[in-house]
Amino acid sequence: MKRETIRNHRDFLTAREDPTVFADCFVAKAKSAKFTDDARFGLVATKKTFRLAVHRNRAKRLLRDWIAFNEGLMLPDMDYIFIARSPILNCNRQDGRAQMSKALKKIAKIKNGK
Repeated sequence: MKRETIRNHRDFLTAREDPTVFADCFVAKAKSAKFTDDARFGLVATKKTFRLAVHRNRAKRLLRDWIAFNEGLMLPDMDYIFIARSPILNCNRQDGRAQMSKALKKIAKIKNGK
């Protein structure tokens, strides 16, 4: 099942107690989905971090690839927000996929541990 993307600004907002994981190339945040059958993900690549549009687009493209590869690890009742960090431009595909896998497993562990 392919997830939809978050488009509304209000849906990107997370609470302080929501699970957050810091990886080298990105920050992953999760929050409960409004509707369990409509879990989504959102990507953030800011102008402050990536001055050139080419770099912002590459960061989002890499995140989409890593998300698609690790789709099975995403909890069905959670919305995910991924914030790109500047080292993402130097990260290769295998390392990024491994970081994404590790981050998603950690979020699942945090959620189930509560």
